[in-house]
Amino acid sequence: MIHKYLVEFLGTMFLVFILLATGNYLAIGSALAIAILLGGSISGGAYNPAVAIALLVKRKITIKDIIPYIVAEIAGALCAVELYNLVYKGRF
Repeated sequence: MIHKYLVEFLGTMFLVFILLATGNYLAIGSALAIAILLGGSISGGAYNPAVAIALLVKRKITIKDIIPYIVAEIAGALCAVELYNLVYKGRF
């Protein structure tokens, strides 16, 4: 049960880190494709609160899952920002 939230967290973190580190649309698209291929069967592969809401509307996820999905995705994005700052800006 908790695995799908962990997958959303890690997938979002990976995607946002690549976005920040490269800014290259091909790298970002490839990162999204990799994240969906690896975790899509577990969590649905939203990796974005807007996509999670769309999955809710299409009844691919349940109403009880929407808040944990959004929290996991926002937390993953914030962790990616911190990781980027540690790696590229040397801020501790």
